[in-house]
Amino acid sequence: MRSFGAMFLVPPTPIDELEARCAPLRAAFARGSVRDASSRKALLRALLKTVEANEAAILEAMRLDMGKPAQEAYVAEVGVVRDELALALRELDAWMAPAPMPTPLKLQVSRSAVHHNPLGVVLIIAPWNYPLLLLLGPLTSAIAAGNCAVLKPSEDAPNTSALVERLVRDALPPDVVTVVHGHGHALVPPLIERVRFDHVFFTGSPAVGARIATLCAPRHIPFTLELGGKSPAIVDRSANLDTAVRRIVWSKCFNAGQTCVSTDHAFVHADVLPEVLKRMGERIVSTLGVDPQRSPHYARIVNERRWQALHGLLDLGTVVHGGRHDRADLYIEPTVLTEVALDSPLMREEIFGPLLPVIPWLTLEELTGMLALNPHPLAAYLFSRDRRLQRWFQQELPFGGGCINDTMVHFGNPHLPFGGVGPSGQGRCHGQAGFRLFSNPKGVMRAFDRFDPALRYPPYTPGKLSLLRKLFG
Repeated sequence: MRSFGAMFLVPPTPIDELEARCAPLRAAFARGSVRDASSRKALLRALLKTVEANEAAILEAMRLDMGKPAQEAYVAEVGVVRDELALALRELDAWMAPAPMPTPLKLQVSRSAVHHNPLGVVLIIAPWNYPLLLLLGPLTSAIAAGNCAVLKPSEDAPNTSALVERLVRDALPPDVVTVVHGHGHALVPPLIERVRFDHVFFTGSPAVGARIATLCAPRHIPFTLELGGKSPAIVDRSANLDTAVRRIVWSKCFNAGQTCVSTDHAFVHADVLPEVLKRMGERIVSTLGVDPQRSPHYARIVNERRWQALHGLLDLGTVVHGGRHDRADLYIEPTVLTEVALDSPLMREEIFGPLLPVIPWLTLEELTGMLALNPHPLAAYLFSRDRRLQRWFQQELPFGGGCINDTMVHFGNPHLPFGGVGPSGQGRCHGQAGFRLFSNPKGVMRAFDRFDPALRYPPYTPGKLSLLRKLFG
């Protein structure tokens, strides 16, 4: 059995050491270690410099963990983290500045503003599929907002998790950011129960997200859940089919489909279905070769448990391209399937792998009904030149975020808020949205003390009430 890395290159953090490990962060926050803009910028610059200096080591760690090609690791992890850090450094002064707000005439003479204050100590829990980005991306926002942080990397990406701890230790003071290790189901519950956190940021499956919410709720800890869902791609007969096929196949093959915003399945207009299926097979061959297992540009499934789950889905449709697999190599070929029942596991559960069910549609009503079977996905994609259909997609279809005539690239824009809706998550991160997520937006009115109208004070009179009615009107 192929193994991309031994478990726990860094020893798990003992449960009885959690409180002592995290206590210095609370003390540092109370001292104001990350309070002013200059302190936050110094931390962000140090983290950016460390990431840039260790790029080769990061790419190698991801290759060891799941055979991730260097270009995919750079584009989706190192590059995005650098963008997030650079944007925060560039915009931090503007984000931190109090935002003036109007003051109604009835509340004069006063000035109103929103002040974004840090929350305190936050916990960031990351998954294995993007083990650098999904730790350091939220960390960037947390530091920009003036918080201290505890990082919990995934045990399923041991090489990257060990490297992240070294990078954080080299770049940042241990009383500002610390890393804890362990199996999530064993470590996270006592961590949340024993340490007082001011926010928990979790990326992962809906099932685990529900357990995180259950742990946080009785302790009144606000939380952000970045979950997943069955993100559809819709191909209209007006679409540029060559572009649609290239971009859908790219999203399904990228990281072997192990991406929360990957195209989970495709709804293709029946008029163009045969041509789309033909082009999908041709595109896979042209980019990964006749035998993708030999390609250096195609990742592997993260572990045997996930491989077994994906392998069990292969017989639930008609394979029109792909289908080959190798358990010893944790390999599953990019596979296009048709004749997939809408109530099969392929269409009920997030696939999170390189299997692509393709379902035909004829009318918008039919398409809407099929989309409603898996509502509120994390992402959605439409390929169409029809402006009316584009408006429907933007205004009527509920999803976290997405693209028209592309896939996944909205995640790479640090200016766009990112997150789910309903079962695909709650809360928004990236850029200014991430800064606000980890901030307390404190509304403050500053009143002038030399003028104090008697209107608000007793004795209450009909004249005062009449004037108040006009002011409230």
